[in-house]
Amino acid sequence: MLTGLNHLTLAVTDLQRSLGLYVELLGFRLRARWASGAYLELGELWLCLSVDASRSTVSGPDYTHYAFSLAQADFAAFAAQAAAHGVKEWKSNRSEGDSFYFLDPDGHRLEAHVGTLESRLAQCRLQPYAGMEFFD
Repeated sequence: MLTGLNHLTLAVTDLQRSLGLYVELLGFRLRARWASGAYLELGELWLCLSVDASRSTVSGPDYTHYAFSLAQADFAAFAAQAAAHGVKEWKSNRSEGDSFYFLDPDGHRLEAHVGTLESRLAQCRLQPYAGMEFFD
C-alpha cells in the first residue's frame, strides 16, 4: 500500500536556472546532478529536476501546484527575498494561513505556506466549503 509522497519530478528547460531557484532561493540541498537533471532534497522531500525541451512555459488554467511548508516567523522575509529574486506571483492568498504563490522558471506553480492540514481543517470547520464533509 502507498505510504506517502515519494518524490516530485519537474520537467525544466534550463537546469542551471532552475537550480538557482530551488537551491539558492528555496534552500533545497543538491544531492546529485547530471547533464539532463538533478536530485535535490528538502527535509524528507526528494525532488528531481529533469530537462525536457518540450516543456511549455505557458501555465494552464488549473490549480495544480506544489506547496512547501514555511514557519510564520520566516514568511515576510521569504516573500521579500522571492520578490527580490524576480519570481512571478500567480495567485493571491485567500485561504487560512499565509501563502505566497509563485512560478518557477518553467512555469511550475509553487506555494510557500504557513500552516498544516490540521490548521486548515480547523478553519474549514468554522467556515466549511460548499458541501464539505469531515472524516475523523
